Amino acid sequence: MTEPIPSITLLPATNPVEEGAWLQTSLKQWLDREFIPESINETIALRAAQIYTRQRMEGENDLGSLVVAIITEMQAFNFNESFFGEFAVANAVSDLILDSLGIDNRCCGN
Repeated sequence: MTEPIPSITLLPATNPVEEGAWLQTSLKQWLDREFIPESINETIALRAAQIYTRQRMEGENDLGSLVVAIITEMQAFNFNESFFGEFAVANAVSDLILDSLGIDNRCCGN
């Protein structure tokens, strides 16, 4: 029987605004590297960071719940000018956070 993937709980936020600023910068860099730099990437990164920051200020520490919140709220974002969508953005946020924690997020250790 397969085991469920354990949840990842972040430490309570001591400075969620600083975390959000880091996320905004890191996400924009990731978006620019993934395809081509576009001006919409700044807006996407800003919106995702705002959602993340608010969730952390409200006491959310579960990474999976943070990802779901970003997916849910980014559904209202107009991605027409972008190669990305809400799932790609939320997954990138998760990857960036895992990487910052030193957690290998690659499947099967590859």
